[in-house]
Amino acid sequence: MLENIWFNIQYGINHVLDINAYDHVLFLIALTVPYVFKDWKRVFLLVTMFTLGHTLSLVLAVYNIVSIKVSLVEFLIPITILIVAIFNVFTAGKGPQKGKVGVLFLSALFFGLIHGLGFAREFKMLVGDTDNKLVLLIEFALGIEIAQVIIVFIVLFLGYLVQTLFRFSKRDWAMVISAVVIGLVIPMILKSDYLV
Repeated sequence: MLENIWFNIQYGINHVLDINAYDHVLFLIALTVPYVFKDWKRVFLLVTMFTLGHTLSLVLAVYNIVSIKVSLVEFLIPITILIVAIFNVFTAGKGPQKGKVGVLFLSALFFGLIHGLGFAREFKMLVGDTDNKLVLLIEFALGIEIAQVIIVFIVLFLGYLVQTLFRFSKRDWAMVISAVVIGLVIPMILKSDYLV
């Protein structure tokens, strides 16, 4: 029983940290880079909203409530990353987005839905005919959340190092990292089967 739980949690962790499917990590980097450690509550909430969206779309897929063309989802995933990174470029250095909290949380939830759909087919195979689909989903979501917290901590920690040791401004840090993310995500969009 415990082995199964750990397997599902690990599966969630590996899903996020998979080096061959780094879109999830890129999204988290773009989501986290404008923030510093003292904003950890907001970052944690944003990431949790993303996980909720991700899990909800898996629920919809596993119970055959929704089905979307894989090529469309694989095109939309890098688009979500691009939107967040461009948003960072335009808002970097403008202070915390206190007035936009609702919009940010809803965006994270919506983008989580899209990212979850990208994994739905593989997840349906993992679930198979099991009766405990919901339990499996929760364990998997817990794994995703653990991996995301690890990535968020690394991004915040690197941001702290760069801003204190190398005297980078918070604005420059957000701009540079967001520009790198944009540079990595544009080829993903252009290579999409949806555009071909």
